[in-house]
Amino acid sequence: MTLLAKSGGATTGRGLVKMVALRTCTVLPGIFLAAIALAARTCVAADQPQWGQRNSRNMVSDEKGLPDGFDPGTRNQKTGQIDLPAGSNVKWVVRLGDQSYGSPVVAGGRVFVGPNNAAPRDPQIHGDRGVLMCFDEQTGKFLWQLVVPKLEEIKWADWYYIGLTSPPTLQRDRAYLVSNRCEVLCLDVRGKFHLLWRFDMPAALGVRPHNGSNCSILLRGDLLYVCTSNGVDWTHNQVANPQAPSVVVLNKRTGKLVARDQFGIGADIIHGQWSSLALGAVGQRTLLFFGAGNGHLYAFDALDSSSSLVDGGPKLLKPVWQINGHPLAQTQEHTPIEHCHNTHSYEVTGSPVFYKNRVYVAFTQEPFHGLKDGWLTCLDATRSGDITRGGILWSYDKIAASISTVAIEDGLVYAAGFDGRLHCLDAETGRCYWVHDAGKPIWGSPLVADGKVYLGTGAQTFWVLAAGKQRKVISRIRMRDGIFTTPTAANGTLFVATNKHLYAVVKKGQGAGIRD
Repeated sequence: MTLLAKSGGATTGRGLVKMVALRTCTVLPGIFLAAIALAARTCVAADQPQWGQRNSRNMVSDEKGLPDGFDPGTRNQKTGQIDLPAGSNVKWVVRLGDQSYGSPVVAGGRVFVGPNNAAPRDPQIHGDRGVLMCFDEQTGKFLWQLVVPKLEEIKWADWYYIGLTSPPTLQRDRAYLVSNRCEVLCLDVRGKFHLLWRFDMPAALGVRPHNGSNCSILLRGDLLYVCTSNGVDWTHNQVANPQAPSVVVLNKRTGKLVARDQFGIGADIIHGQWSSLALGAVGQRTLLFFGAGNGHLYAFDALDSSSSLVDGGPKLLKPVWQINGHPLAQTQEHTPIEHCHNTHSYEVTGSPVFYKNRVYVAFTQEPFHGLKDGWLTCLDATRSGDITRGGILWSYDKIAASISTVAIEDGLVYAAGFDGRLHCLDAETGRCYWVHDAGKPIWGSPLVADGKVYLGTGAQTFWVLAAGKQRKVISRIRMRDGIFTTPTAANGTLFVATNKHLYAVVKKGQGAGIRD
């Protein structure tokens, strides 16, 4: 794996490699890097150091004073940059690549986002790559980038030009993420980044990702909970390696494997596995929730937060409860698993959200191949065993196929369908209050903050709606590019990543109008 950093560096097993200007470090496969111990520290509340709300994955924020709208400016046809109007409330805007699926996160005065390499920051690095860019939160100044070569050894494991799709999880000066090569990375991001350790899931566990590796890592204590993205092979007819795990737990200090799942998913993965884990306290237990590529959702006990590898190999994660999310499973004993492009099986692509002893998750057919059906479910998290029949408190089948994660605020659920519609439902009963046609496709998730619902679409539209039981559009903003990410709110600023640009937006009268 080759890592490249501007104004940064990388640490190898032989110590710090001294670099000048644009710095390059090559890490040979199979070499693990020494980790530096890190004392746990509660993250600053105003930052947004992970994708979604900590643990629950709820797409909400406590930020106040956020904008009602903004003018995205015009693209300069000569430079490709954005020219902002006078008096703009866009604090700054910077160029990314030409496809961006990794949503921005904000911590320690820096903004991290994962585009591709279509607009190289380093003129010497060309071609398709996964990139993690780091910018100064206040000015948008480019600080450094991590550039990772494509995973070409496994056909269709790292789809063309999708970039680095895993939003990093930050704790103090450490960033944890999954690279486009299906590696779990730990970076020291104090000023200049250094690679501390790397866990190569294909090499160590035989994982075979399909299309992309985009888990947002869940951090609890010393442990990292990771979806491996194991999936079908390039023919779409079979799972490439049924013995590979779907969930692993690593020690954050060392990168060593602590546990793996024993869910029996095996050969039943429909396509890929792209859901991130959620966590919640249920009675006296702390449970993790995982939406799998076989259309099931699993709940399992969290490990002791300081667990480490013991003699005899990694611990095995066993479900406390599970549910088959295929609608036919409500009435028939067997629901066949179908692969290929025209499968009618169900899977989980968005992440489950834990809220008041309930789990909210969409089970969906494959929208990437034109399938259109899905349903949103509210599950009783206090149950045990097989809860396929009896564990659903309510369901909503009007959402159609969905790869988004819900936002829940003030007893209302906001859920987006891939078909471009945003739904507002009662969190207790599932009653639908309104549906808004936002334009398709919707790849990201809605964000609820400051009494508003923010949502971007692939139709180059960014919406601001009033949160509440009455549908009210505050702003409809025509963007210069499609949006395939979830907006982020932190420190009084709204961050919106389009395919080509990252915007930092504040309330009117506060913008500086900076662009790089």
